[in-house]
Amino acid sequence: VTSCITLYPVRPASMSYDNAAHLAARIKPKQQKVELEVAMDTMSPNYCRSKGEQIALNVDGTSSEDPSVYSMKMMDKQTFSSIQATTNTSRFAAAVFHKGELHLTPLQGVLQMRPSFSYLDKADTKHREREAANEAGDSSQDEAEEDVKQITVRFSRPESEQARQRRIQSYEFLQKKQAEEPWVHLHYHGIKDGRSEHERQYLYCQAMDATENTELVKTPCEYLAMLMPPLAEEKVIKPMGPSNVLSMAQLRTLPLGEQVRTLMKNVKVMPFANLMGLLASGTDSTAVLRCIQQVALLVQGNWVVKSDVLCPKNTCSSHSGVPAEVLCRGRDFVMWRFTLERTLMRKEVAAIIKLPPEDVKDFLEQMSVPRLNRGWEFLLPTDHDFIRKHPDVAQRQQMLWLGIQSKLEKVFNFSKDDFVAKKDARMAPAHVSGDQRLKAARESARESHTLMQRELDARRPKGSTNTGSSGESSTPVQVKQEPMSDSEEPMDTNGSINGYPNSTSPLSDPHNGHGHAFTPELQEFVRSTFRKHYVLCLSEVKRLFNLHLASLPTGHSVYGHVTDRMLQDTILQSQCKQILVPFPPQSNAAADEQKVFGLWESGETFDKVISGSCSLIYCDFEEGCTVKLGDALY
Repeated sequence: VTSCITLYPVRPASMSYDNAAHLAARIKPKQQKVELEVAMDTMSPNYCRSKGEQIALNVDGTSSEDPSVYSMKMMDKQTFSSIQATTNTSRFAAAVFHKGELHLTPLQGVLQMRPSFSYLDKADTKHREREAANEAGDSSQDEAEEDVKQITVRFSRPESEQARQRRIQSYEFLQKKQAEEPWVHLHYHGIKDGRSEHERQYLYCQAMDATENTELVKTPCEYLAMLMPPLAEEKVIKPMGPSNVLSMAQLRTLPLGEQVRTLMKNVKVMPFANLMGLLASGTDSTAVLRCIQQVALLVQGNWVVKSDVLCPKNTCSSHSGVPAEVLCRGRDFVMWRFTLERTLMRKEVAAIIKLPPEDVKDFLEQMSVPRLNRGWEFLLPTDHDFIRKHPDVAQRQQMLWLGIQSKLEKVFNFSKDDFVAKKDARMAPAHVSGDQRLKAARESARESHTLMQRELDARRPKGSTNTGSSGESSTPVQVKQEPMSDSEEPMDTNGSINGYPNSTSPLSDPHNGHGHAFTPELQEFVRSTFRKHYVLCLSEVKRLFNLHLASLPTGHSVYGHVTDRMLQDTILQSQCKQILVPFPPQSNAAADEQKVFGLWESGETFDKVISGSCSLIYCDFEEGCTVKLGDALY
């Protein structure tokens, strides 16, 4: 006979279930799992009848075909399910003190009976079935699945011993083995029942002859050592659990890198503040940043686990059997798109990466949530606080994304410009201060003034403008020789982030504003760049400069804090001039893309071809080249 003791930790001792009606009892002997069904007093003034009826309706539904959990159409019973309080019961016993004698009976199990809420799982299943019946297809995009679906045929390979051990230790296998053991239904006897009184007699020792109790002839110290052995000799038996599940106590025994990897692999998307909260108090944030950059990438200020961590080499998709290398490229594309915009459409993503719909949906579910008629929105809001506190990490991640983008463009044959027009206008900028807004307003007003002046010049009589051979008015391309105004936004370099200079920047003056010193290294970079490309917009110069910074070794900071103003002044001081290109009013070009600079003096013979007017007709240009250069032209 197995002797177990049952505890009710959520119930005070003064409110026992001894007098309650026990409707059913069952046990799984191998697992020592017990379930009891106890009737509820529905006539009690503390019982809410309407709530009980609502729970019964959610669980059983309105159909009479399926078996009902609550036959009275209200929640009139509750189920208690047991869990093992400890797996090592060798030091536990049930004691009975009778007529001056202490009788001890060893225990084979200590069970805690807690309320089971399995009826909520049944209610949730009913609710999902009703939703699935009402909704057809994906409600987030209002799209219907294609009738023709791709079918992948795979042949199972012989299972290795290592794979078999992993399968045996998996959570699904353990759940299946536990479910295979059948329930043994029992008959419950109350505390005052005759059968209970008979069973309690087994708690008393039947052989009271002292000659048989050889253990009690030992000295008190020896008996105490047998009863309470030293802790060093105790063999700790870890509870059996799924191989892919770790408790927080077990997690904190791992190295810091493994802790970060395990958390990111399970959560997949997490802000840095939440990650620090899950780690032990006192953990160095710098060390955590170093570890997380090895297993995750920064997307909108939040960390998303890398694709190769979720899909290691020599693995394949559980849905379609696609190799891990192909899955990683497709998932990287989804992550890269989320660095540009808040929402994505699944059909557009699937059309580019050309993966089965199940895999595409799996990627999106890991890092986004469906929105009605808007597609899939990124799971978390943009973490501006992290970007502001860690500008060096944000810039390093931006450089990594540029490298990933170039690889994706070659694989999927697309350009970043294909997605610029679809960028979500509601997406908030990384950080916009009051001074930056004022500068942007001034620049917008200056551009509006320039646009109005061009329209006024276009309406003037033809005699006041230059005319070509066709008689139509041609807008001259002017070269602005004076430097730009002070209203410029700083660009993000190693010394600043979002316009805030680093306190260690050598060119940052807290009393006099931005410094205007030109470093020889910056001038050399500008000159070499324009000797290769001749004509560039400010946006392209900034992009080339950022790529140049990324190629420098760590700690190389000869450029200091470089702003847009300093970069433009350096360009103008390097034999270059700004060309005012008349962009149309409806142009979508950004402000930096409308600022065009050209190499004016390269030190070669061709510099003297254009020396006067800034607007030339081709025939005049050819004639000037012939007169000034002569035979050298050919």
